[in-house]
Amino acid sequence: MPRAPLPLDASGITVELGGRRILDDVSLLLAPGSFTALTGPSGAGKTTLLWVLAGALAPTSGTVRYAGRPVAAPGLADRDLASREGVVMVPQGNTLVAPLTGRENIVVPMLVLGVTAEDAFTRAELALEAVRLGESGNHLVEELSGGQQQRVAVGRGLALQGSVLLADEPTSDLDADTREVIVGLLAAEAAAGAVVLMATHDSWCADQADAEYHLDEGRLTRVR
Repeated sequence: MPRAPLPLDASGITVELGGRRILDDVSLLLAPGSFTALTGPSGAGKTTLLWVLAGALAPTSGTVRYAGRPVAAPGLADRDLASREGVVMVPQGNTLVAPLTGRENIVVPMLVLGVTAEDAFTRAELALEAVRLGESGNHLVEELSGGQQQRVAVGRGLALQGSVLLADEPTSDLDADTREVIVGLLAAEAAAGAVVLMATHDSWCADQADAEYHLDEGRLTRVR
């Protein structure tokens, strides 16, 4: 997918689920080439915010716009549009397809988006090498450890070459050395022009980002 030098703009996002306000009037403008950390305690709404930004969850109020069009608004969650525009999500828990190999989990989403098979396999190999899984691509998901599965999920996000990369706890289950590699790869995506937002509980990871926002009880504040 082409890198588009466009901001991701969320304005007045409120999400209410089961009578509880998960997000409370959240506004966030993320510029291309930026690497931003999203911190906050468990249950603060970080994952919910990322899903709204990805166009996968409709907010109760407010709008998320990318490339001049709304991808999320009340009654609207247009994940297909967001995906076509290059908004990539690396979800917490990786959501890999168990019957497929690590490599196939990276290749198939690219094929769905119209990437040629040759290009998709080339990108997959580069992504597997980048996340230090070059020799494990042929293993089924169930044969991989939790940390390896997480790296495959990150590799899938990198291979899609999106204009926006939303990563939810991408360093969970990783050792310190691998954590540094993954954060470095995310920073490189921002340096290449992408909008990168990383939700994390890890203070070291947050410190590596250019900016940090803190979410607590649904309210967003800028830390730096």
